[in-house]
Amino acid sequence: MYIVIEGQDGTGKSTQAELLKNYYEKQGKEVVMLEEPDGDLPQAHDLHDMILTRGYDLEPLTNVLLFTAARVELWKKIAEPALKRGGIVISARNYWSTLAYQGYGEGVSRSKIIRITKELLPEQYVHPDYGFILTVSDKVRLARQQNRGKATETFEAKPSEFQQKVNAAYPKIAKEFNLTLIDASGTIEEIFQTIQNHVI
Repeated sequence: MYIVIEGQDGTGKSTQAELLKNYYEKQGKEVVMLEEPDGDLPQAHDLHDMILTRGYDLEPLTNVLLFTAARVELWKKIAEPALKRGGIVISARNYWSTLAYQGYGEGVSRSKIIRITKELLPEQYVHPDYGFILTVSDKVRLARQQNRGKATETFEAKPSEFQQKVNAAYPKIAKEFNLTLIDASGTIEEIFQTIQNHVI
Protein backbone atom coordinates (compact mmCIF):
# COMPACT_ATOMS: atom_id res chain seq x y z
CA MET A 1 0.00 0.00 0.00
CA TYR A 2 1.29 3.44 -0.98
CA ILE A 3 -0.01 6.46 0.96
CA VAL A 4 0.87 10.10 0.30
CA ILE A 5 0.36 12.98 2.74
CA GLU A 6 0.82 16.26 0.90
CA GLY A 7 0.58 19.98 1.61
CA GLN A 8 2.49 23.21 1.82
CA ASP A 9 5.31 23.77 4.32
CA GLY A 10 3.92 24.12 7.83
CA THR A 11 0.79 21.98 7.38
CA GLY A 12 2.05 19.01 9.43
CA LYS A 13 2.72 16.41 6.73
CA SER A 14 5.74 14.83 8.37
CA THR A 15 4.04 14.66 11.78
CA GLN A 16 1.02 12.84 10.35
CA ALA A 17 3.16 10.51 8.25
CA GLU A 18 5.17 9.57 11.34
CA LEU A 19 2.01 8.89 13.36
CA LEU A 20 0.65 6.65 10.61
CA LYS A 21 3.98 4.84 10.37
CA ASN A 22 3.98 4.19 14.12
CA TYR A 23 0.40 2.94 13.99
CA TYR A 24 1.14 0.33 11.32
CA GLU A 25 4.42 -0.73 12.91
CA LYS A 26 2.60 -1.50 16.17
CA GLN A 27 0.56 -3.95 14.11
CA GLY A 28 3.78 -5.69 13.08
CA LYS A 29 3.74 -4.40 9.52
CA GLU A 30 6.79 -3.31 7.55
CA VAL A 31 6.55 0.42 6.94
CA VAL A 32 8.85 2.65 4.92
CA MET A 33 8.50 6.41 5.32
CA LEU A 34 9.76 8.77 2.64
CA GLU A 35 10.36 12.51 2.87
CA GLU A 36 10.32 13.51 -0.77
CA PRO A 37 12.41 14.51 -2.53
CA ASP A 38 15.48 13.44 -0.53
CA GLY A 39 14.57 10.66 1.91
CA ASP A 40 17.49 8.61 3.23
CA LEU A 41 19.10 8.08 -0.17
CA PRO A 42 22.39 9.97 -0.68
CA GLN A 43 21.92 10.64 -4.40
CA ALA A 44 18.36 11.90 -3.86
CA HIS A 45 19.58 14.03 -0.95
CA ASP A 46 22.25 15.61 -3.20
CA LEU A 47 19.63 16.47 -5.85
CA HIS A 48 17.43 17.95 -3.11
CA ASP A 49 20.31 20.10 -1.86
CA MET A 50 21.14 21.30 -5.36
CA ILE A 51 17.64 22.71 -5.71
CA LEU A 52 16.81 23.86 -2.22
CA THR A 53 19.87 24.80 -0.18
CA ARG A 54 22.79 25.78 -2.40
CA GLY A 55 21.41 29.08 -3.63
CA TYR A 56 21.49 28.28 -7.35
CA ASP A 57 19.15 30.33 -9.51
CA LEU A 58 17.74 27.39 -11.44
CA GLU A 59 15.20 27.50 -14.24
CA PRO A 60 11.76 26.26 -13.13
CA LEU A 61 11.88 23.38 -15.64
CA THR A 62 15.29 22.40 -14.27
CA ASN A 63 13.70 22.17 -10.83
CA VAL A 64 11.01 19.88 -12.25
CA LEU A 65 13.60 17.58 -13.83
CA LEU A 66 15.82 17.42 -10.73
CA PHE A 67 12.89 16.75 -8.41
CA THR A 68 11.66 14.03 -10.75
CA ALA A 69 15.13 12.47 -10.92
CA ALA A 70 15.23 12.32 -7.12
CA ARG A 71 11.80 10.68 -7.08
CA VAL A 72 12.90 8.03 -9.56
CA GLU A 73 15.83 7.13 -7.33
CA LEU A 74 13.67 6.97 -4.19
CA TRP A 75 10.99 4.91 -5.90
CA LYS A 76 13.31 2.41 -7.56
CA LYS A 77 15.71 1.99 -4.64
CA ILE A 78 13.41 2.23 -1.61
CA ALA A 79 9.65 2.36 -2.28
CA GLU A 80 9.23 -0.23 -5.01
CA PRO A 81 11.24 -2.98 -3.25
CA ALA A 82 9.26 -2.41 -0.04
CA LEU A 83 5.94 -2.62 -1.88
CA LYS A 84 7.01 -5.84 -3.61
CA ARG A 85 7.74 -7.33 -0.16
CA GLY A 86 4.19 -6.47 0.89
CA GLY A 87 5.21 -3.44 2.95
CA ILE A 88 3.51 -0.09 3.35
CA VAL A 89 5.12 3.06 1.93
CA ILE A 90 4.10 6.39 3.47
CA SER A 91 5.40 9.49 1.75
CA ALA A 92 5.37 13.10 2.90
CA ARG A 93 5.00 14.73 -0.55
CA ASN A 94 5.05 13.38 -4.08
CA TYR A 95 4.79 14.97 -7.54
CA TRP A 96 1.75 16.98 -6.43
CA SER A 97 4.29 19.25 -4.74
CA THR A 98 5.88 19.94 -8.09
CA LEU A 99 2.48 20.73 -9.59
CA ALA A 100 1.91 23.23 -6.76
CA TYR A 101 5.37 24.83 -6.55
CA GLN A 102 6.71 24.60 -10.09
CA GLY A 103 3.35 24.52 -11.85
CA TYR A 104 1.12 27.02 -10.08
CA GLY A 105 4.01 28.81 -8.35
CA GLU A 106 6.72 29.04 -11.01
CA GLY A 107 4.58 28.76 -14.14
CA VAL A 108 5.72 25.46 -15.68
CA SER A 109 3.01 23.81 -17.74
CA ARG A 110 1.12 21.45 -15.43
CA SER A 111 0.43 19.07 -18.30
CA LYS A 112 4.19 18.91 -18.94
CA ILE A 113 4.88 18.07 -15.27
CA ILE A 114 2.30 15.27 -15.38
CA ARG A 115 3.66 13.96 -18.69
CA ILE A 116 7.25 13.87 -17.40
CA THR A 117 6.14 12.11 -14.21
CA LYS A 118 4.12 9.49 -16.10
CA GLU A 119 6.99 8.83 -18.50
CA LEU A 120 9.51 8.20 -15.72
CA LEU A 121 7.50 6.70 -12.86
CA PRO A 122 4.97 3.85 -12.71
CA GLU A 123 1.21 3.98 -12.36
CA GLN A 124 1.32 3.13 -8.65
CA TYR A 125 3.43 6.22 -7.99
CA VAL A 126 1.23 8.48 -10.10
CA HIS A 127 -1.97 7.21 -8.46
CA PRO A 128 -1.30 6.21 -4.82
CA ASP A 129 -3.72 3.98 -2.94
CA TYR A 130 -4.56 6.92 -0.68
CA GLY A 131 -3.76 10.60 -1.10
CA PHE A 132 -4.30 13.39 1.43
CA ILE A 133 -3.70 17.12 1.17
CA LEU A 134 -3.40 19.12 4.39
CA THR A 135 -4.29 22.80 4.22
CA VAL A 136 -4.25 25.70 6.65
CA SER A 137 -4.62 29.44 6.27
CA ASP A 138 -1.53 31.47 5.40
CA LYS A 139 -1.68 33.03 8.89
CA VAL A 140 -1.55 29.66 10.67
CA ARG A 141 1.03 28.23 8.30
CA LEU A 142 3.36 31.21 8.70
CA ALA A 143 3.04 31.10 12.49
CA ARG A 144 4.04 27.43 12.48
CA GLN A 145 7.02 28.12 10.24
CA GLN A 146 8.16 30.96 12.49
CA ASN A 147 8.04 28.61 15.46
CA ARG A 148 10.37 26.27 13.57
CA GLY A 149 12.85 29.07 12.94
CA LYS A 150 13.98 31.01 9.89
CA ALA A 151 13.24 29.47 6.50
CA THR A 152 16.40 28.10 4.97
CA GLU A 153 15.15 26.39 1.82
CA THR A 154 14.67 28.11 -1.52
CA PHE A 155 10.90 27.87 -1.78
CA GLU A 156 10.15 28.46 1.90
CA ALA A 157 12.07 31.74 1.61
CA LYS A 158 10.16 33.00 -1.46
CA PRO A 159 7.90 36.06 -1.01
CA SER A 160 4.31 35.87 0.22
CA GLU A 161 2.86 36.24 -3.30
CA PHE A 162 4.51 32.95 -4.33
CA GLN A 163 3.41 31.23 -1.11
CA GLN A 164 -0.17 32.32 -1.65
CA LYS A 165 -0.16 30.87 -5.17
CA VAL A 166 1.09 27.56 -3.82
CA ASN A 167 -1.40 27.51 -0.94
CA ALA A 168 -4.27 28.24 -3.34
CA ALA A 169 -3.05 25.49 -5.67
CA TYR A 170 -3.51 22.60 -3.27
CA PRO A 171 -7.35 22.59 -3.13
CA LYS A 172 -7.34 22.66 -6.95
CA ILE A 173 -4.96 19.69 -7.05
CA ALA A 174 -7.13 17.82 -4.54
CA LYS A 175 -10.17 18.33 -6.75
CA GLU A 176 -8.34 17.43 -9.98
CA PHE A 177 -6.95 14.16 -8.60
CA ASN A 178 -9.85 13.27 -6.29
CA LEU A 179 -7.71 13.52 -3.14
CA THR A 180 -8.92 13.91 0.43
CA LEU A 181 -8.57 17.55 1.50
CA ILE A 182 -8.11 17.99 5.25
CA ASP A 183 -8.30 21.19 7.26
CA ALA A 184 -5.07 20.93 9.25
CA SER A 185 -5.83 23.81 11.63
CA GLY A 186 -7.16 21.37 14.23
CA THR A 187 -5.18 19.35 16.75
CA ILE A 188 -2.67 16.72 15.68
CA GLU A 189 -4.98 14.05 17.10
CA GLU A 190 -8.02 15.33 15.18
CA ILE A 191 -6.13 15.38 11.90
CA PHE A 192 -4.76 11.89 12.46
CA GLN A 193 -8.23 10.58 13.27
CA THR A 194 -9.48 11.91 9.93
CA ILE A 195 -6.67 10.11 8.11
CA GLN A 196 -7.34 6.92 10.08
CA ASN A 197 -11.00 7.02 9.11
CA HIS A 198 -9.99 6.74 5.46
CA VAL A 199 -7.16 4.21 5.50
CA ILE A 200 -7.74 1.92 8.48
